Formats: sequence, structure tokens, C-alpha cells
Amino acid sequence: MPAHPELPPSLRLSSRWWALILPGSIVVVIAGIAAFPGLADALTYLALVGVPLLAALALAWAIRGARARLALLAAPLFAIAWAIPATLTGEAAAVALSALACVALGVLLAGSVPAHWLKLAIYAMAIVDTCLVTADLLQSPNTVLNAAAPAAGLPQLQFAHFGSAVVGFGDLFVAGVLGALLAGDRRLQLRGAGLAAVLALSFDLLFLLVSVLPATVPIAVTLAVLEAVGGRRAVSDPGSRAVAAAGPRDAAA
Repeated sequence: MPAHPELPPSLRLSSRWWALILPGSIVVVIAGIAAFPGLADALTYLALVGVPLLAALALAWAIRGARARLALLAAPLFAIAWAIPATLTGEAAAVALSALACVALGVLLAGSVPAHWLKLAIYAMAIVDTCLVTADLLQSPNTVLNAAAPAAGLPQLQFAHFGSAVVGFGDLFVAGVLGALLAGDRRLQLRGAGLAAVLALSFDLLFLLVSVLPATVPIAVTLAVLEAVGGRRAVSDPGSRAVAAAGPRDAAA
């Protein structure tokens, strides 16, 4: 689960426009690969370097119960993903790295971008994803991206692969952002995780009819349900909720 640590000033993005990273991550990648297929190789190496580093950051700082020494776990996870990539164990290690990296990215965004804009970005990302899938514009570039592989049999961390299931990195990213938005309230975060799991598994029944689904949709629906049930203030900036819960005396301290 994402935590809500205080961001140092050097890491604060301090602009609502950074919320565009969510829908932009789909549009730019898909359009870029469609125009320049070689971009897929560059993204593969970017993920190869960036995902383990972000996973280490999550273990040391961004998850609940984070400890500096836990960052070392990123190394054996990477080694397992590299050594036995064609097994469920190796795939699980790679998925864990990607998920942890998305938690770190989510906490960085949620800690510095106003929650209102991030919520709008989550909805926008789901809409863009759905439009691209239904128009059959996502599948071909996505296949090119998933086929790209680094040299020496190094793990492919630009997407998550477990058994016969393949999930884009952006699908994990949007889940990490929502988890970070809910991090100020532990019970709300747990309810959100449970609701997202139920919605995602129910949504996956559509695989009986189609082969590709926009996996961002269950996350957007989870946010919509939480806001409808608890009011729009139920999902707010983690930092502001923590200050409100602490009270004037603790906040001043």
C-alpha cells in the first residue's frame, strides 16, 4: 500500500499540469511508437533502469512500513526476474518491481499535485485508453512495445506479464496514483483496494468476448464510486487530510 510521506521541497512538482502525465503517458507512447517503432527499444531500456530504482525508492520510502534497508530487496527481485523469466516466479518478481515502481511514482504525484487535478487525470486516462482500444489504435503499437526486449536476456519491465495475462505499465501506474490519493485514510485505502479488485475481476469477464480491455477503467470506476458514496472530499490531498486529522496543535508541531 502506498504511504503518504512528506515530500522534500526538491521533489515537489508544484504544478497541476503534471497531472497530464497520466493521460499523456498513453497518448505519447502509443503515438510515438506508431510513428517511430524504434522508440519501443528506448522505452525498454528506460524501464530496465528506472523501474528497479523506483522500486527501491518505494521500499525505502513510499510504501507503508518502508525502511531504508528494504531498498536492497529490489536487487534480488531483479535477479530473479532476469534468471528465470519464463517461470511464474520470475514473472512475479518482475511484476513486483513494476508495481513498486508505480507506487513510488504515485506517491510523488499525489504528494505534490492537487488531488482534484489528479482525479480528473485518472478519469481522462480511462477515457483515452477506452477510445484507443475501441478504435483499435492501441493494439498494434502495444504489440511492438511488448515485443521489444533488452540485450543479454535482461527482463522486460516496460509491461507486466504473468502467465497468459499482460498489463501495460500505465495500468499499474494509474492504480498506484489512486492508492496514493487514498493513503491519508487507511480504511478508505483498504476499501478502495478491495473495490478495485472486485471491479477489475468482474471487468475481466469481458475477456470471454474480446482479447484486449482498457484496464484503467476499473480504477476510474473505483474512484467514482468512492466519491459518490463518501462525497468528493472523501478523496483529497493526503497531506491535507493528515494535517486535519492531527488537529491544530499537532499540525503546528
